[in-house]
Amino acid sequence: MDSNWNLNNLYESYKSEKFITDLKDFEISVNNTLEWCKTNFNNIENASEKLERYIIKLDYLSKFDTTIAYVVLSLKVDTTNSELLNLMSKIEKILIDFSQIENYLTIFLKDIEDLDTIINNSDILKEYNFILKEAKNKADKLLDNDKEYIISKMSLNGSIMWNKQWQQLTSTLAVDYNNEILTLPEVRNLAYDSDANVRKEAYYAELKAYEKIDIPVAFSLNGIKGEVIEVCNLKDYNSPLEMTLKNSRLDKEVFDAMFEAIKESLPKLQKYFIKKAEILGHKNGLPFYDLFAPISNNTKKYTYEEAKQFVYDNFSNFSEKLGNFAKKAFDNRWIDVYSKKGKVGGAFCYSMQTIKESRILLNFSGSLDNIFTIGHELGHGYHNLCLNNEKYLNTSYTMPIAETASTFCEHILVKSALEKSDDKDEKLAILENDLSGTLQCIVDIYSRFLFEDEVFKRRNNGLISTEELCNIMEDAQKEAYGNGLDHNYLHKYMWICKTHYYNANNNYYNFPYAYGVLFSKGLFALYLKDKESFLKKYDDMLSITGKSDLYEVGKFIGVDLKSKDFWLSSLNLIIEDIEKYCA
Repeated sequence: MDSNWNLNNLYESYKSEKFITDLKDFEISVNNTLEWCKTNFNNIENASEKLERYIIKLDYLSKFDTTIAYVVLSLKVDTTNSELLNLMSKIEKILIDFSQIENYLTIFLKDIEDLDTIINNSDILKEYNFILKEAKNKADKLLDNDKEYIISKMSLNGSIMWNKQWQQLTSTLAVDYNNEILTLPEVRNLAYDSDANVRKEAYYAELKAYEKIDIPVAFSLNGIKGEVIEVCNLKDYNSPLEMTLKNSRLDKEVFDAMFEAIKESLPKLQKYFIKKAEILGHKNGLPFYDLFAPISNNTKKYTYEEAKQFVYDNFSNFSEKLGNFAKKAFDNRWIDVYSKKGKVGGAFCYSMQTIKESRILLNFSGSLDNIFTIGHELGHGYHNLCLNNEKYLNTSYTMPIAETASTFCEHILVKSALEKSDDKDEKLAILENDLSGTLQCIVDIYSRFLFEDEVFKRRNNGLISTEELCNIMEDAQKEAYGNGLDHNYLHKYMWICKTHYYNANNNYYNFPYAYGVLFSKGLFALYLKDKESFLKKYDDMLSITGKSDLYEVGKFIGVDLKSKDFWLSSLNLIIEDIEKYCA
């Protein structure tokens, strides 16, 4: 079995004639469209005709998504390839110009007072009602085109370059473990090992390895967060969080309701960690190296073939459509499976709406948690599938809702596995994995939010040292986990290994995971009440996520996201599972 993903239906090679031609065509087409915008968006005469032409031009540019995808995906599994790095730099420059095309639209819309009338009188524009109004709504935070262009160009040698430094350092970091040299993903996967000594030694080896790169990574983080703060100030945002919420299509009332519910529930959530520490023989809470320790006698390792069958069977029990999607992804090698040198850590799903496909990156090591990760990433792909009938420009959804279908698919695997199992140890292993992953998305995510929020506050006042970053992270873990973690064995370098801190365009990429878990828990409760009617409505809900704000998505499925009670009801489902676990 070939465990590498198949990109052949994108391009044979980045050296192929087709790729070289398409990349050149992409650059020319973006430049031509940008010139058209400069010429036509300088006044609002014939606004309807100009907007229709703009839509047609953007539809044409969408075909180059596969060109971008090919380089991004190739680089993710070969981060030291100098030719790919150069190609990525070229694409990033083209995308800077592309961002200016979108800025011209926003500034053009700012001066149109009768946008509703223009949209309603055009069959073409009616399809894009939401994104046109959203663009107009963002106009008050947009600078003039020249300033926006300068900011974008400077980011190539600023935040984007800092991100590349972080990626290079972490993907090539050599970890000394028991006279072996391991990659960072390999040593982090040892946190799930059944041997307590292995887990502890891997923890110390990981922390020791970070000392080799902590100073340059700290500069990366300072550089990225400093740039974000300056951009926020220029655009008159009160904070990076305000900017993130607006870009996420998320009302502050929804955000506050969710976090108030989480904070209120923390003592009950922390009981899981306290109980797990007791099971493992720890008196002062869990040391971080035992956070993912298996606690049942079921320490089975799964082959990838077994994992695929497990996912397919349980997805098929939920719906034929979901099962068929998983089979298609497996059969067509949409997944890159194992860790290897030069491959990035973690897992992700990359959507290519123009060809109606996705690609999934894993670092599979055979744990039960790895199987749930497969389900999670396939959930992202299923979300993309539900958007297949939408116009391309209506398929872009925001971070929080992006984690909903993925987490929902994890629930499917967990619930199905628990129902089918007659083995007590196996049930405990499943429940342990589910709670461990779920609480990572709530309690640990809360710590990551606290960390990033504090980093932004301190970065306003100057450079943050590696020691300060470590202290901020430990303080955040103490506040989120309480007595659930042993404060003598925290993970002070968690800020180095998490990719979410290093993208200037996706700040606070932590709370979306909490949102995804809690929203999907609420959805799963709706599914259990009425399975047949839910399935159709669920797919329809996913299909509108590119053309609705998050509150409206909630209303569509029948929930009030501004109510703290909704979030508490989802948290209570988790707390019920914790009570079962403790019993």
